[in-house]
Amino acid sequence: MAGHSKWANIQHRKGRQDAVRSKLFSKLAKEITVAAKMGDPDPEKNPRLRLAVKTAKTQSVPKDVIDRAIKKALGGDGENYDEIRYEGYGPEGIAFIVETMTDNVNRTASNVRSIFTKAGGNLGTSGSVAFMFDRVGEITYDAEVGDADTVMMAAIEAGAEDVESDEEGHWIYTADGDLAAVSDALEAELGESKESKLIWKPQNRTEVNLETAQKLMRLVEALEDDDDVQSVTANFDVPEDVAAQL
Repeated sequence: MAGHSKWANIQHRKGRQDAVRSKLFSKLAKEITVAAKMGDPDPEKNPRLRLAVKTAKTQSVPKDVIDRAIKKALGGDGENYDEIRYEGYGPEGIAFIVETMTDNVNRTASNVRSIFTKAGGNLGTSGSVAFMFDRVGEITYDAEVGDADTVMMAAIEAGAEDVESDEEGHWIYTADGDLAAVSDALEAELGESKESKLIWKPQNRTEVNLETAQKLMRLVEALEDDDDVQSVTANFDVPEDVAAQL
């Protein structure tokens, strides 16, 4: 399996994205508001906001929701959010990075710690697992956009650092500061991407058996269900034969 998130593909096939669509809209709107507050409210002048708006559009977030999120920042309305990263270990020592946006740090820390503990894991200190991941940009395209060679050439010309392709799609990786520029260049060549975002990419992944995969999936889903959690990344992989049983 390539270096992108296998369990994300499994969740998508199980229809989990549909089950949490309203929660996803809320989290994307929160990112838009924070990005607009931190920089220029014009997406063309604010790379983080531009990417947030683009991601929201690819997830079918209605235009009025996007506009309302930007207006919140312009008017100084709404809560002030702190961006907090939590690091920890799940079952079998699998490393996790959990990114949150919260208006109550104590509540979020307590919730995240409780979720890890109930899943048989534990929350670590800052930096305890981050060294096992690289902060990079990830641009995703469906397989139908072209074959691996076509996408590879387009990615190289756009300034990307790496490409991974399989039957489910293409994952293009960039330096974290180059994501917006590479995304724009690829859009001109290949059309609009499925997703474009900053991620924590595991340097190595541990293959897990069915029992461990089920425990890890439950932990991932419990974390993602928390309103303050924006993203969850872990360094495990699910072999094809195990994935078929999930």
